[in-house]
This record gives sequence, structure tokens and C-alpha cells, in this order.
Amino acid sequence: MTESATTSTTPRAEAIDERLGARYGDAAPDTLESVNDVIALQLRHRSVRRFTPEDVSDDAITAIIAAAQSASTSSNMQSWSVIEIRDPERKAAAAELSGDQEFIRRAPVFLVFVADWARNRLIAEQRDAGTAGIDYLESTLVSFVDAGIAAQNAAIAAESLGLGITYVGSVRNNPLALSDLLEFPAGAFPVAGMAIGHPDPDDTAGIKPRLPQDVVRHRETYREPSDSAIDAYDDALSAYYASQGTARPWTPTVLARVRDEASLRGRHVMREALEQRGLPSN
Repeated sequence: MTESATTSTTPRAEAIDERLGARYGDAAPDTLESVNDVIALQLRHRSVRRFTPEDVSDDAITAIIAAAQSASTSSNMQSWSVIEIRDPERKAAAAELSGDQEFIRRAPVFLVFVADWARNRLIAEQRDAGTAGIDYLESTLVSFVDAGIAAQNAAIAAESLGLGITYVGSVRNNPLALSDLLEFPAGAFPVAGMAIGHPDPDDTAGIKPRLPQDVVRHRETYREPSDSAIDAYDDALSAYYASQGTARPWTPTVLARVRDEASLRGRHVMREALEQRGLPSN
């Protein structure tokens, strides 16, 4: 599929069943009738870390950003921005600060979605209005949520054009240095990166299994997941990673991630970093 291609108007039932099977394994729901082209596209999402040398057109990125800006935003504050990085040297520097991941360097475009109160603060200051409300945690959360919602719209738009994406949370590993690299004003903070390019046809990464809906979907009130459901998911994810030549069940990954501050890879000082960037989050 090329950047200008569109999906068919009627997703084939067998294709949907295949994608649901890949996503949920034995816990997959029965054939769904409420599936259209958009949902079919979302069901086939996979992270793409291998790209062809082909460039991504400015027109495609413009369309992707238009889709991102069409996302919901709290009180229409639009408290986010996005940095488009194409320059190889700046992209390499951003990659080094973001977990030193080679696929970022190889992606034609690297987007950094930004929680951005700098713009609205400037608007207020130019009109001699107060800005104390920006200093509270609620405002920080609003800008992070808005940036995340916009980024997901961008991801879906990119995939609808036949492009591949991978989110990069490690832009928060060194947020102060990355902010300096991208010349952020006070009140701007990196939320998530997104590598975008044409998927390498030799890339073997597939649809990664997710937790069963019974674990994440709570009807009326919250309930704890069963051990059997978690064990089944561990088995499903282990089988997927085995097909990729690795062995990584889910539960040990979660335990390693929540064990201590070292597992946060520098992000345990996030509040201090936010304050230094002009977002005290009181």
C-alpha cells in the first residue's frame, strides 16, 4: 500500500478473525459484526522498526499532522505541539538521547510530541493576563493527555497511508538534554516520539498479543484479574516472541519495570525535570 492508497470499504471477515486471533489468541472474541475499515486498520497495528530508504513526503506528514490536530483536546486548549525531525545529525542526536536506538536514525521522519504550555503562556503574557493556572499538576496532565491523543491519531493516519510507526517513550529518558537539542522554550516538555517510514518488506514483526479483554474490560465496577488469565497471556506473548527469535514473557517484564527507581531509566526525577522546564506541577 502506498501513501495515497485507501483501504477497501468492506473488511473481509476472515482477515478480521485472523487479526483478532493474533491479538488475543485463544481469548479472541467471536467474529465481530461491528468492524469497519478504521477498526480493521487498528486491529492490524504493529510496531515497525525496520524501514526502507524511501522518503516520506511532506504532503504525507502534513496530512498526518492534520489528523493529529483533529483529535479531541481538553477545552480546545490545544496544549501540545510536535517537532518534525528529518536532519540526519539532529535525528542521530535525538536517537542517542532516546535510548540510543538505531531505528530512530534510520526512520526518514522522527516526530516528537510535546506537552506545550509555552504557547498559551505567551498568549496570556502578551495580553497582561495571569498564568498561575499553568503551574498546577492538572495543567501538566492535560497537556500530556492531549499530546498522547494527538499522537495516536497521527499513528492511525500514518498506517492508513501504508506507513509504519513505532512509539518512542524513551524521549523522556533525558528530557532536559532533548529539550535543549530541540530548542524548547520554558513550558514545553517531550511526551512521546514516533519513528515513521515505509516498512521494510523483510521485517518479520507481527501483531503482538494483548491482554484478554476480560482483564482490561471492567463491567460497572473494577475487579482484579485472575491468575489463570495472566498466565495464559504470558504463554501467548512467549509464543509470539519465540516466533521472533527471543523469549520474553510479560510478567517478568512488568516486575522488572516496577521493581525500583533504577528500572525507570532516569525518569524517576521526572517532577524535577518538569519543574526545570517551567512546569512545576504543584
